[in-house]
Amino acid sequence: MPLKLLDATVSSFDSIFEKFKSDAPNNKANLILFLADKDPCTSRSWCPDCVRAEPVIYNKLEASAMDGDVAVLRAYVGDRPTWRNPQHPWRLHSTFKLTGVPTLLRWDWENHAITARLEDHEAHLHPKIDALLSTK
Repeated sequence: MPLKLLDATVSSFDSIFEKFKSDAPNNKANLILFLADKDPCTSRSWCPDCVRAEPVIYNKLEASAMDGDVAVLRAYVGDRPTWRNPQHPWRLHSTFKLTGVPTLLRWDWENHAITARLEDHEAHLHPKIDALLSTK
C-alpha cells in the first residue's frame, strides 16, 4: 500500500486540503505535516528540526503504509521571516495553532478534528510517531 503525499503552501493549502479531505475515507491514516520551506540555495530546509525529523517520519510512515494507505499533506510554512511572523495564518488558525515546525498531526476525517499531535521537539522520536500512528 502506498504512502500518498500531497504538498501545499500557505496560498494553495485550502484547495489541496479539500482534495485531502475528499480522499481521507479511503486511507488507514490521514496526517498533516507542517514543515519549513527548503532554502533554494541549498535545497535543504532552513529549519534544523525539520532536517532531523523528516527522514525519521518518512521511514515510519512508509513502514506503516504496508498495512494500508497513509496520506500525508505536507504543508510548507514559508521561509524563516514568513514563519517568524506572529500573524502567520497557521499560527492563528483555530484548529492548527502552530507554535513550531515540524508539527505532525493525525486528522480524523469523520469528526474533522485533530486526534494526535507531535510538536517540533518530539517529531523525530520513534515511540512518539508510533503512538501517533496508533491513535484513532
